[in-house]
Amino acid sequence: MQDTLKTTPLHDVHVALGAKMMPFGGYDMPVQYTSILDEHRAVREAAGLFDVSHMGEVWVRGPEALAFVQRLVTNDASKLFPPGGGPDGAPHGRVMYTVMCREDGTAVDDLLVYRMADDAFFLVINAANIAKDLAHIRALHAATGLDCAVEDVSEEMALLALQGPRAFDVMAEVTDLPVADLPYYHFLRPEPGAFLGCERAILSHTGYTGERGLEIYCEAEKAVAVWDALTTAGAPYGLRPAGLGARDTLRLEAGFCLYGHELDDETNPIEAGLGWVVKLDGRTFTGSEALRRVKEAGPARKLVGFVMEERGIPREGYALVDEEGRPLGEVTSGSQSPVLGKGIGLGYVPNDPAYATPGATVYVDVRGRRMKATVTKPPFHKAV
Repeated sequence: MQDTLKTTPLHDVHVALGAKMMPFGGYDMPVQYTSILDEHRAVREAAGLFDVSHMGEVWVRGPEALAFVQRLVTNDASKLFPPGGGPDGAPHGRVMYTVMCREDGTAVDDLLVYRMADDAFFLVINAANIAKDLAHIRALHAATGLDCAVEDVSEEMALLALQGPRAFDVMAEVTDLPVADLPYYHFLRPEPGAFLGCERAILSHTGYTGERGLEIYCEAEKAVAVWDALTTAGAPYGLRPAGLGARDTLRLEAGFCLYGHELDDETNPIEAGLGWVVKLDGRTFTGSEALRRVKEAGPARKLVGFVMEERGIPREGYALVDEEGRPLGEVTSGSQSPVLGKGIGLGYVPNDPAYATPGATVYVDVRGRRMKATVTKPPFHKAV
């Protein structure tokens, strides 16, 4: 018997707007309000507002919090700084994208890490992986014995994503906080009550769409007020509510990995093109020795992007083959690009220049028909 789906604090808002709802990551989530195409275009041309409160949030606090996070993730958390702690004394802090791995180098999850204080970090993890991630984090915490505490606050927090070229214009209508000055992958932590009455807000210049924008964390009970303020302020700028359907086509055009597709329990971050978040020099973390061997030898396969040269939409699980039909790998994500008007996809092929270099030709087996595609480095939507 299937467990009852969880709901986000904005569930009633989505239903009132007539959103098409579906299960995702254990939650009842909006897929679309009008159409995926309309919502996708709104984000590319104006602004879109997403409810992504299904994501998980975890605090790591204590004297040895940095040492623990350094053991947990592939990227170097020592480069992060809390709000006001940067080299220029600016009020923003720094956030990073990273992966946490098992000892064999395979990915447990990809995540964001915020440094909130010298001894406090805020981790943002994928909704479908919350239980698995927490088990992994707590097991490592127990094994290391480092002096810090791990606290899951996923049920207490809401997360909205305001994305698109007019996102910062919309935000300027609801706050005079210096969000326009935020560099990419930096964040503000307003004083309690300073942002729309929220006591625990985080305003982050991050996103998953390939556009400029903000991710806004707040306590769950303030989510509706924040949503209403942003949708009202955003209406003159063309802002639209956007669902997970557009979120997926947007992230695919940008070439971003999605856990369960490009990353999974059998994938390491180097073959997934995430070697740039694997910092091995002078560091030991869970999976570092295995990843060092992969880096030295080179991965056996490589994640590539591709654009269809014939009419057809590549779908997850379709085979990637060579000209003779010999198997190379398979599509991990695919769709029609609203910007290009062509099929686009991501998938794994052998780490061979004949298949893994931009400009190379591969073929997608679409229901028994081999259809030509050109390997193309994302982001796809910047190619026009």
